Amino acid sequence: DSSNEAISITADQAIGILTTYGLNVIGAIVVLCIGLFIAGSAKAFTVRALARVGKFEQILISFLGSMVKYGIWLITAIAVLDRFGIETTSLVAVLGAAGLAIGLALQGTLSNIAAGVMLAVFRPFRVDDVVEVAGYSGTVKELSLFSTELATPDNVQVIIPNGDVWGSALKNFSRHPIRRLDLTVGVGYGDDLSKASDVLAQVVAEDQRTLEEPESLIAVSELADSSVNFTVRVWCRAEDFWSLKFALTRAIKERLDEEGLSIPFPQRDIHIIEQQRA
Repeated sequence: DSSNEAISITADQAIGILTTYGLNVIGAIVVLCIGLFIAGSAKAFTVRALARVGKFEQILISFLGSMVKYGIWLITAIAVLDRFGIETTSLVAVLGAAGLAIGLALQGTLSNIAAGVMLAVFRPFRVDDVVEVAGYSGTVKELSLFSTELATPDNVQVIIPNGDVWGSALKNFSRHPIRRLDLTVGVGYGDDLSKASDVLAQVVAEDQRTLEEPESLIAVSELADSSVNFTVRVWCRAEDFWSLKFALTRAIKERLDEEGLSIPFPQRDIHIIEQQRA
């Protein structure tokens, strides 16, 4: 009888344990499935909503979507542990301390990520823009969360950490559709300045890449040591800047030669005074 009673007590305890923990296991599985479903749906919704707005880079859309998904995953994990009676408050404190330690150890990397997010939000440049930043000039090839990739004019790859990009002055040569081209042209002091001005105006007007508006400027800007300098300022489309610069430089030289106007080079007159011996 005593043995039967012990078996009965053990069976009751086993049933009680299975009932308690079995329900917890089932509840945890249900919570986990619901959490994973919500995480996936929330990420997809976030990505679609941000893409529909059309003001965010793809890298930022993917990053924010992933952050939403991982945040829901974390909440789901805490809820599952809570089903088994685990004290989640202390667990959250431990995770917070661990996150702080990891953040301090990886502060350089995290600062690059933060800078990457800021670059994606404010978009000071886009892929294929020509920029000058952190001491480098080139065409933007890729913007990631960690770094920005440039291709220099001689097609050398340059990878710059986003922290350096965000923390330095940036020139974007592709932001505006038109640019101003400045040239300095010197003529001799003995040349006719009116004629030189007319020749320069003709050369500028003959090139179809120069824009009528804003108006070009040709003016005497400096009386230099060896020449009278003209400043030639013309406006053109941004994509025509370099080709126009090279073409105008050659055309001006050839036209000045044809018109008999000189382009003096730096020179110095030396006067030798001989003293007669007594």
